[in-house]
Amino acid sequence: MTNDYLIEQKVREIAATADQYPGVVIMHNRLYDRVEYMSARGLALLGTTLPKLRALGPGYHERYFNPQEAHEYVPKLFQLMERNDLTYTVSFFQQVRTGPNQSFEWYLSASRLIERDTEGQPLLLLTVAQSIDPASHITHKVQRLLDENTFLRAHYGQFAALTSREREVLRAIVLGESTSEIAQRLFISPQTAETHRRNLRRKLKVESAFELGQYARAFDLI
Repeated sequence: MTNDYLIEQKVREIAATADQYPGVVIMHNRLYDRVEYMSARGLALLGTTLPKLRALGPGYHERYFNPQEAHEYVPKLFQLMERNDLTYTVSFFQQVRTGPNQSFEWYLSASRLIERDTEGQPLLLLTVAQSIDPASHITHKVQRLLDENTFLRAHYGQFAALTSREREVLRAIVLGESTSEIAQRLFISPQTAETHRRNLRRKLKVESAFELGQYARAFDLI
């Protein structure tokens, strides 16, 4: 039995009912690093054909997905391959370039390994992707989380330089406490509390309360 035979059999099996499922069904071929199959709904959304998708090879990801948030789900897919477990599933949000204007739209996707090759290694990955209503509050929450993660990675060095006391003061500032309130709660003098405020702005290179709030949210201080 060859890998091509295994692929052909599994594609036939999935394709027989794929268009009955909610969402888009995609099978990714790990052997050739390409899309092996996509349900009719998905092809219509992308405005393409299966032969064109296969011809893209790994370029499929660059063509249709937002690279700025790939770091959120790519590690999960690598973990899925490493586990090589047919019962293990990962889920994630991703932005896909779909629609007549080829603009990015949010999808909730779930992936699992559905076939191993003749040597027992991952061969076919099955993903079911469901679009999310742009007006949904979930869409806004996902975007906020992604923005916070991006901010965290870009500013980790500055935050790591803060002392534990400075982080306490940062949290207090963002929660609206005054200098005197911070001093009283932390059992320090108002002068010391004000010094911490100045050091925070200097170390984090910020000027506004909004910027301080970005740090507090991204690093889970509030």
